[in-house]
Amino acid sequence: MKIKTSVTLSDALLAAIARHAGKDANRSEFIATAVRAYIAALVRKEQNLRDLTIISRRAARLNREANDILDCATRRRPAGGAGAA
Repeated sequence: MKIKTSVTLSDALLAAIARHAGKDANRSEFIATAVRAYIAALVRKEQNLRDLTIISRRAARLNREANDILDCATRRRPAGGAGAA
């Protein structure tokens, strides 16, 4: 469902819309597409921030696990390193 609304835009912005939308384009559809893309970018930014928060919260434990694995692998390596004769 579409609802008619009124928005005030500068001459420069309207000229840019006309330039990028083309002569036969529907200005309302062009603006709706731009707003959808902007909202999608905001949602991605929010998701990335949530992911980063989770990673940061778990970083210390993950780093300890990685160090344990590296320590274990180092202890099991034969003397002289790989391929030594």
